[in-house]
Amino acid sequence: MAAETILQHEILTKFVYPFLLIFFIVFAVLEKTKILGENKRQLNALISFVIGLIFVAAVFPKIVVGNLILFLTVALVVMFVVLLLWGFVAGGKEGFEISKGLKTFLMVIIGVAVVIALFWALGVGESFFTFLFKSSWSNAFWTNFLFIVVIALALAFMLKGAKEK
Repeated sequence: MAAETILQHEILTKFVYPFLLIFFIVFAVLEKTKILGENKRQLNALISFVIGLIFVAAVFPKIVVGNLILFLTVALVVMFVVLLLWGFVAGGKEGFEISKGLKTFLMVIIGVAVVIALFWALGVGESFFTFLFKSSWSNAFWTNFLFIVVIALALAFMLKGAKEK
């Protein structure tokens, strides 16, 4: 079992962190919107303090906010990875440009790779891929799917060539 640090203590995770989160969010909203008037920092702080205490006293809202914060952090990391990989492909350097078709292809590859990595990180990869590729129906499905993709690509290239003439 992993050692618990002071930052993981139950008092901090169940009371202090949720209180501080709600306090600062409510205080920032009150300061920005100036609902209570100009230069009312003490009143905004007091109202934020009371709302934070009420929030900490309720169980269900803390669970909802905790889950949303966890989702937000995971989503931010996934978006950072996607944008970082996208920047490598889409960002142009002087004298080095990738054709539009190759950029599109690489973007699709990056999207698929991020989805596969996300499944792997979530731990659902093996059961998901077993369902997709080792089911009784999967052999026929993927054969037909690839056949349709090849036909669609051939038609797209033919229609693109006809438009250019």
